[in-house]
Amino acid sequence: MSRDRLLLLQPGFTDSKHPGERFVCPDCNPIEGLLASDPPRAGRLDVQRVPFERPRQAVIAALDEEHQGLPVLIFGSEQPAPADAQTLGDKRFVTDTRRILDLLAERHGFPKVH
Repeated sequence: MSRDRLLLLQPGFTDSKHPGERFVCPDCNPIEGLLASDPPRAGRLDVQRVPFERPRQAVIAALDEEHQGLPVLIFGSEQPAPADAQTLGDKRFVTDTRRILDLLAERHGFPKVH
């Protein structure tokens, strides 16, 4: 059985369009905060932080070249995927930050974000 997999942008990334500056992803950062609030629970997921630059090989390997936007929660086989998940081949996933936060609470017992 496979676990849910969460792909996020690596915090503190740089962008060649803005030399000398460092950034965090505004969509990934709330998820990072939730993961940091309960490291043992976060360890129940496969979490991968991906560099900002494209092509994002880890995301291409997990989904495909057309779906490199982050964050993304890819559902494993331990629990059924929710009805609103997107489908790509045999993979089911969600990309909406708010929905990911809700699913982390529902599927993995994190506190709900209010």
